[in-house]
Amino acid sequence: MPGPNELGDFLRARRARLRPGDVSLPPSSGIRRTPGLRREETAALAGVSIDYYIRLEQGKETNPSGPILDGLARALRLNEEETAHLYALANHAAGRTARGATPAVREVRPGVLQLLETVRPCPAYVLTRTSDLLAANPEALALFIGLADWPPEQRNTIRYTFFHPAAHDLFADWNRAAETTAAHLHTLAAETPNDPTLTALITELLNASPEFTHLWHRHDIRQRRGQPKTFRHPHIGELTLTNEVLHLPDGQRMSIYQAEPGTPDHAALALLSRIASGDKPENAAR
Repeated sequence: MPGPNELGDFLRARRARLRPGDVSLPPSSGIRRTPGLRREETAALAGVSIDYYIRLEQGKETNPSGPILDGLARALRLNEEETAHLYALANHAAGRTARGATPAVREVRPGVLQLLETVRPCPAYVLTRTSDLLAANPEALALFIGLADWPPEQRNTIRYTFFHPAAHDLFADWNRAAETTAAHLHTLAAETPNDPTLTALITELLNASPEFTHLWHRHDIRQRRGQPKTFRHPHIGELTLTNEVLHLPDGQRMSIYQAEPGTPDHAALALLSRIASGDKPENAAR
C-alpha cells in the first residue's frame, strides 16, 4: 500500500540512483556508506539547506513550494513524468489531494462490446483503472492463456502478471512487463492515494509477491502506453503485437493487440482466432 511518507521515499529512491558524475560533481575521496548522492549534495544542487532537505526526506516538511520542487527535479534529473509524480506526492503530503477515485464503472457499454467483436481477430479487452477485466473478446482470452480459468471476480491483468504460473512463460520479457506494471501502480497511487480498491490490490501484491515488493520499493514511474510486446504462446509460438490503449469516457480503458498485415505475426493472429473459436491447437495449425 502507499506508505505514510511517499514523498520522502521517492526522493531517497531517486537520489540513490545518481552518482556524482551524473550531476557533474567530482568523485568524492571518502567511502560512500550508501549508494547514490549524499543528502548534502542533493540539497546543494537543489538550492535548499541540508536541514530542510533532511526534513523533506523524513516527512517532517510536507509543504514544499513549486520552486523548491522544480529545484529538486533538476537536481535529481527527473524527466517530465517523474516531475509530475513529484508534484502529485507533494500535493498529497500537504493535504491538497485528499480526494478518492471516482467509483469504478463496471458495466461496459454496448457500443464498446460491439467494438471488441469488430476488431477481431485482434485480441482486445476492457479494464478498470486498476486492471480488473470487465470484458474481452475470445482472442484475448486465448492469448492470455489461463486467465479465463480464474473466476470472473479474480480476473485482473496485474494479478495475472505476478500470480499466474503461465505469465512467466507467456511474456517473452516478463521482467519488463513486471517493471511496467509496478511503475504504473505507483503513478495511480499518487493520483488517488485514498482509493480503497487500489490500496487493496497493492497490499495483496506486497503480501504475496516478493518480485512485486522489490519493484515497488524502487519507486519507478511509468504511464501505460502502446508499445510492441512479444509473447511466447504454447500453441502458436512467438509473436510480437503492438498494444494500443484507448481511454474511455467512463474511466475504463480498452487495449487492442495488433500486427502488421502480411507478417508472420498477423498470420499467428489468424491461428489464435481459430483456437479461440474452438479448434484444437493441432487442427488450427493445419
